[in-house]
Amino acid sequence: MPAWTEGMFSFVFLVGQYLFGMAAIYALLQLWPERPARWKHLTYVTGWRTRQVPDKWLRLAFLSRQQASFMERELLLAGCGITADAAWYVFARRVLFCVSGVLVMIVAVWHERLNPYIPISYAGPALLLIMLLIYMDLAWLRSIRKMRALQVTKEIFVISKQLLYLSDSSLHVHAKLLRCIPFTRAIRLDLERLLAEWYHDAAGALQRFKQRLGTEEGMSFVETLDALRLHESPQYYELLRVRIEDYKEKIDLAKESRKESASYILFVIAGIPILYTFQIFIYPWVREGQKLFQSLN
Repeated sequence: MPAWTEGMFSFVFLVGQYLFGMAAIYALLQLWPERPARWKHLTYVTGWRTRQVPDKWLRLAFLSRQQASFMERELLLAGCGITADAAWYVFARRVLFCVSGVLVMIVAVWHERLNPYIPISYAGPALLLIMLLIYMDLAWLRSIRKMRALQVTKEIFVISKQLLYLSDSSLHVHAKLLRCIPFTRAIRLDLERLLAEWYHDAAGALQRFKQRLGTEEGMSFVETLDALRLHESPQYYELLRVRIEDYKEKIDLAKESRKESASYILFVIAGIPILYTFQIFIYPWVREGQKLFQSLN
């Protein structure tokens, strides 16, 4: 037998040995008894999004779900796309605010002892700034909701145009929405969840989709989808055409307001060099004039 044939045969035999050994080890590992999960108890911590805050915790923090401030933040968080219980945010906000207040009092009382370790000139203003941001959370929650509402309106506008384009097709509304997924980004997960729950309970899925969107445009869009689901009629596509014009007007208004805000910001930025010029060139003459009048007096 030639030498290269013997070498090839030994190589194939060696590879077969390795494969057979790996298969045997895999079979033995499958027979090994399953070990209980070591971090199984942490699922209670990681599953906070699907649970509600215990009422006992809310009472300890002097909070109630019937408070006007709680209900306002709940609506704002829904508009921001947060589907978890709003009480988690309100409870964390109250705890952080109290902890920051306690730290401010500790810094104020023991500033001499803490100054060698933590510069009080930085720690004090930083804590006060954190408390101010926590106290004024409604302002930035409204701004986040406004930005998200604009993005949702843009994507609903694109989806509505695609549905209007497919109005002559014999496809079902579910299939038409399925083709609109690539045109979404902010509401893609919500839309995919809607389509997954569609054939189980279409009406309930649409209602949950409306709650997850949390905007006026989303509510009108879901009502149009529900009408198209129940009645495949050209009249409802005309309603969709009217809604598309409304979405376009809102997007244009948002663009105009953004341009106006940008112009104000640019006006303020343009005034900075003027103030700097006043400080460099004009302020010394003002000081000299003040000194001259003082010397005359």
